[in-house]
Amino acid sequence: MSPVADPGAGPLAGRSALVTGGGSGIGLATAERLARDGATVTVCGRTEEKLARAVAAIDRAAGGRADAAYVVADVTVEEQVEAAVAAAAATGSLDILFACAGGAFHMGPMAEADAAAVRATVDLNLIGSFLSLKHAAAAMSSTGGGAVVLMSSGAGHFPHRWLWAYGMSKAGIESLCAYAAEELGPQGIRVNCVRPGIIDDELMSMITAGGPLLDDYLAQTPLGRVGTLEDVAEAVRFLCGPESDWITGECLAVDGGHHLRRGADYSLLFGPGD
Repeated sequence: MSPVADPGAGPLAGRSALVTGGGSGIGLATAERLARDGATVTVCGRTEEKLARAVAAIDRAAGGRADAAYVVADVTVEEQVEAAVAAAAATGSLDILFACAGGAFHMGPMAEADAAAVRATVDLNLIGSFLSLKHAAAAMSSTGGGAVVLMSSGAGHFPHRWLWAYGMSKAGIESLCAYAAEELGPQGIRVNCVRPGIIDDELMSMITAGGPLLDDYLAQTPLGRVGTLEDVAEAVRFLCGPESDWITGECLAVDGGHHLRRGADYSLLFGPGD
């Protein structure tokens, strides 16, 4: 872990951030990173117990000096997203949004797909990101601008076999990023994406524990290792901080070079590949 600085003197002091999906994983690691640099951080998610633990972890990461809170909110429910944005902006402004909430409800061949599971995947990833961006942009435009970072995936940029429902929803997020960056730039709002590869977190633990799919990932990753939560958190911190004030519409791959080769073959989770 990086040394703990005085949050009140950090480069993000005076800025307010909302992290969706901030109860665990990349969202929590990023919330901790923002708090260490002085931001006031609000995390949201669907499980209150997890969020309460997250706020305690954020405070510990900032040496007990964090200004952190949580709001229970489902990003697919617009009224709850609006309430989360309002809570994060209660300090007077919303300066940073990291729309991290996401997941997958379908994996497998297209011809066998359950349409409801595919819709749920798109709703969570793409529509949830849109709703978060919509309400954050309204808050930011009234106070002079801000920085938005959306969560894409390598699967949204190039095919990962059998991960197509998740991938197409993430591809939509990259398109949303470009459209939003163009439209919102005159209002002082920057919009960028991070595009992680395989990350060693609880959601990917069944893969990172070992097996044919992990072997496939590593064979297609030039730097030859799994990513860490901190790898992504540092990239998000850069994109929402003053160091990137002239960057917008960018999709930053944080994947050890995986995008230079081919996508992973998720059929390996179910047996030998064809």
